[in-house]
Amino acid sequence: MDHDKQLRQQVAKVMDWNEAHADLSAAVSNFPAELRGRVPEGLPYSAWQLLEHMRIALWDILEFSRDAKHKSPEWPEGYWPKKAAPPNEAAWEKSVSSIRENLEAMRKLISDPKQDLFAPLPHGSGQTLLREALLIADHNAYHLGQLVLVRKALGAWKG
Repeated sequence: MDHDKQLRQQVAKVMDWNEAHADLSAAVSNFPAELRGRVPEGLPYSAWQLLEHMRIALWDILEFSRDAKHKSPEWPEGYWPKKAAPPNEAAWEKSVSSIRENLEAMRKLISDPKQDLFAPLPHGSGQTLLREALLIADHNAYHLGQLVLVRKALGAWKG
């Protein structure tokens, strides 16, 4: 196998692997609905706020990576939900599904050998597709850890 293909496969995998920590599925599986909007004492965010922040940031990075006309939300207010709790069960499920779909879209993008992983994106300021994929991996890992911490603080983590 050539190095380009190996690199693409590894980067695609690292965006949501569970070899070093919990992945999205573990972090949200059986999360009690009544606890999703609760901010644990001493912590700044609820599980809903973290999940939605991950969804918004992932969407923004993906769209920036593939669309020169994409406009990012205002920082920081456009990247965090206004309320601590999801409006309903469907919103939680939609957020989880959106994260999964956008991760898959990014995996497809970086797995495409026609996409140069190292070329600066023409509409960016030096960012590359590889950098954006690694940014997603890093950002998601950071906030998944926070999500697990919120679950632990709420007594809802059995991992």
